[in-house]
Amino acid sequence: MNALYENIRIGRHTLRNRLVMAPMTRSRADDTSGTPSSLAVQYYAQRADAGLIITEGTFPSPMGKGYVRTPGIHSAAQIEAWKRVTDAVHARGGLIFLQLMHCGRVSHPDLLPGHATPVAPSAIAAAGKVFTASGAQDFVVPRALETEEIPGIVEDYRRATRHALEAGFDGVELHAASGYLPEQFLSSGTNQRTDRYGGSLANRARFVLEVLTAMADEAGSDRVGIKIAPEMGFNSVSDASPQETYQYLVQRLAVLKPAYLHVARTQSTFNYRALLQPLFDGALLYGGGLNKERAQSLIVEGEADAAVFGSLYLANPDLLQRFLTGASLNMLERDTFYSDGPNGYIDYPILENAR
Repeated sequence: MNALYENIRIGRHTLRNRLVMAPMTRSRADDTSGTPSSLAVQYYAQRADAGLIITEGTFPSPMGKGYVRTPGIHSAAQIEAWKRVTDAVHARGGLIFLQLMHCGRVSHPDLLPGHATPVAPSAIAAAGKVFTASGAQDFVVPRALETEEIPGIVEDYRRATRHALEAGFDGVELHAASGYLPEQFLSSGTNQRTDRYGGSLANRARFVLEVLTAMADEAGSDRVGIKIAPEMGFNSVSDASPQETYQYLVQRLAVLKPAYLHVARTQSTFNYRALLQPLFDGALLYGGGLNKERAQSLIVEGEADAAVFGSLYLANPDLLQRFLTGASLNMLERDTFYSDGPNGYIDYPILENAR
């Protein structure tokens, strides 16, 4: 049997194949309530043949929101809406983890309660623009968090993990990449604090490790994963010594024993997967521009335990079936990535024998 289609144990769960649907922001949630729409039920259920689905980034608290029409997991209404998603995925035999994403400085007062200023480790603005209901706007200078505020944000992640389990999710993933709040703390270019959360590498990694500990305490470490993307540079995040930083972080993860480490390939010429894999005892999920052949090779050679697909799953709800049969793949509609409504979301063609 092809290695992609073999099952694998990851933490508490056994995946029925090694295809993982990547977390992808799609901006279809209700912008006022932060509830995923009824369209999301069909969207995720269509892709339930994946060994594991990781949802779009979901804010753990109102101050974590960073994009228009993205979902949360802090209210009763959001929990109930997500239950409909998890029920639909489970009805098709799928597994689904919720990705927790606090955007930190990558936000705007128009997106936050009371027109609040975004928070971050340090008062350093991200370069570029943020998309709000009224269009693209420049990032603002964030407010540096006070030391005594940070445990409250850690508790937000703990509570969000509890809510995810109440909503029926099989586990949770911490988004510690793409320049969002955990990576803002971790990276020297965005963290210029002088308290216990800044300065030394141990201090800069403290927030990520405290959050992951809180999530593991709530769900069990075998239902928790973490995503990293060293040197991605997204949202203008940077670090002076990224190889040292991520080596340190992954070594400290060994104590927590999360179910998996999700590494996203970046434009860096350095092979972070090769550096980090020997340091981590759990499953390694690897993705970023993979095709079927490259994914197969990674798994056969023992360079990854599962392959993460983003745009291919976006355009091909029946990706597993297309891989199995050698059928052609759907063309990607980039202009509907973040638009509202069903177009480019739930209307990609599905093979007749996969219906």
